[in-house]
Amino acid sequence: MTEISSIQTAIADVRNRIDAACKRSGRNPDEVTLIAVSKTMPVEAIREAMVCDVIEFGENRPQELRDKQAMITEPLHWHMIGSLQTNKLKYVIGKTVLIHSVDSLHLAEEIEKASQKNKLITEILLEINIAGETSKHGINPEELENIVRAVAVLPHIKVRGLMTVAPYTENAEENRIYFRKMKQLMVDINLKNIDNITMDMLSMGMTGDYEIAIEEGATLVRVGTGIFGHRFYPSKE
Repeated sequence: MTEISSIQTAIADVRNRIDAACKRSGRNPDEVTLIAVSKTMPVEAIREAMVCDVIEFGENRPQELRDKQAMITEPLHWHMIGSLQTNKLKYVIGKTVLIHSVDSLHLAEEIEKASQKNKLITEILLEINIAGETSKHGINPEELENIVRAVAVLPHIKVRGLMTVAPYTENAEENRIYFRKMKQLMVDINLKNIDNITMDMLSMGMTGDYEIAIEEGATLVRVGTGIFGHRFYPSKE
């Protein structure tokens, strides 16, 4: 019962913090979706979160997503938030409500092919390396418009918005500038009036900085440690 209580308590705390951040920034809490990042977490932990009416879950590894979906048949909303290789698309296309991590035109084109093959439209976010970190994936902001125009003509993809992973920092306030830039990027793209492109989603903010992200316009926040506690990473075989 201790673990049940800790997860339920954590979810209540995160929701209260989301509400408070929305209040500070004059936003409606209904505009913000909490995604519980369940990567490396056992199915039992996911089910504890489900007790609190959490239905949005984020996974980083396609095979882990596949395995969990085999064990959890309830109609959850699964998000692919991790780096995605084209040879793993079969585990993701048609299995997720949103792919957050489309970081290149090449990946978008492969998603288009797989979506066409499965006769469906895949909703995606374009991942932006907003801080220019060499250790992270993502599109250079200067290249975004050209990539958006190229993706806009792909009939089996719908671009819903942008995503970023801000730098790790002890002081969340330091990331405000990056979240603000992300919001402006989305506004700028929408002002271009590109055919088939209307962005309305900003996936940004994690356990350490989601409140700042919300204040700057995030519509999707990805919280893992703040809900489930520290992760267990099994040793590689």
